[in-house]
Amino acid sequence: METILRIKNLNPYFTLHVDSTLIYRLEINKDESKYYWYLRNSPVGLRINKDNGTLTFKAEKSYFLSGKLRYDNEYRVNIGVQSLDNPAERIDTSFAIVFYNTEIVPAKMKPSVNSTVTIEEGDTLAFKVQCEFGSFPIDNITFLANLPMKNYTPVKKCDDEFIWSPPFDFVKETDPGKEKVLLLSFIGSNRFMVRDTAVVKVIVKDALNYPFALQEFAQISRNIRTYVLQLKYTFVQLDKGVKKTKNARTGFDITSSTTALTGTILTSSTSVGSQKTGKILPSVGVSLVPIKEAVAPQKVFDQNQASSIRSAIKRMEYMLQDNSIVGERDPDIAKKTNKLKDELKQIQVQLIDIPLEFDNTMTEKELNDYFNSRKVNKKYRLKK
Repeated sequence: METILRIKNLNPYFTLHVDSTLIYRLEINKDESKYYWYLRNSPVGLRINKDNGTLTFKAEKSYFLSGKLRYDNEYRVNIGVQSLDNPAERIDTSFAIVFYNTEIVPAKMKPSVNSTVTIEEGDTLAFKVQCEFGSFPIDNITFLANLPMKNYTPVKKCDDEFIWSPPFDFVKETDPGKEKVLLLSFIGSNRFMVRDTAVVKVIVKDALNYPFALQEFAQISRNIRTYVLQLKYTFVQLDKGVKKTKNARTGFDITSSTTALTGTILTSSTSVGSQKTGKILPSVGVSLVPIKEAVAPQKVFDQNQASSIRSAIKRMEYMLQDNSIVGERDPDIAKKTNKLKDELKQIQVQLIDIPLEFDNTMTEKELNDYFNSRKVNKKYRLKK
């Protein structure tokens, strides 16, 4: 009876440490000189002697560093032995081989930003907290900060994104250099509670709260425009009063002149009565002068007030135009706002004794038309 070909010492499972060497000779139950050995689907570096069936392998670390082999991965290897004389007499079987490494590679925390970041108040800080995986992956992440924080996105696992925007009151006036240093600590741990910590230093600089500054600028501009309208209305009332007094005094002057001229003419008359009347009329004309001063005294004070108000209006309108906002985000908006505040306060103190009047009898257009009319400009312009 013919004996069936078989491998006597086949090990179905091999486990190798990195940098170790495998030498294992396979045996069959027949004369080995008449058979040859072969491998199929073998990992890199595994060889077999076709004549005597000796398996050899040197598990070099370079295979794993280059990615040709992987740790803890089961490689299934097909092995066979066949007769040199009778090709039909053969055995095809398989075994498994696994490589392991006792060296512990720690996992690392790797934020996607540099260790030091500089931002301004109102800006948004956003970055991913990445993990460099080692022998054991990081399971959870704990976040700590050296200063109280609000409205930030928490980080709990690898590749989570940290998002935070410092409020405009984060940096105080007493902070040196008007900046504050914030330390963000991300502590990652694996299932064995082995930890790794990444620290991001955030330098927060003081910045202008532009939306608030824009509202403040708009408010002071409205206050100035309202005050200018009050001044214009007051100017109109003063100017009309001065104009009315001037017309009344002109009427008295014409009357007294006419009376005196009539008296002069009558004195040359042939009639004795007319001559007597002519002598009286000049005295009548002279007597109108104190009446004129009593009824329509000169309003020099009112005219001076009107001139002061007109100068203040011109100055305020110029300051509004000169300190207007430039661009979408004017860097000098705070300076311009303070300048307008100081100018408004200075004008109000200067005109504190002038009672302001304002009602709805005249529109803004009517006030501007009166204030900018040719007669008013001619009347109050500077004379050489």
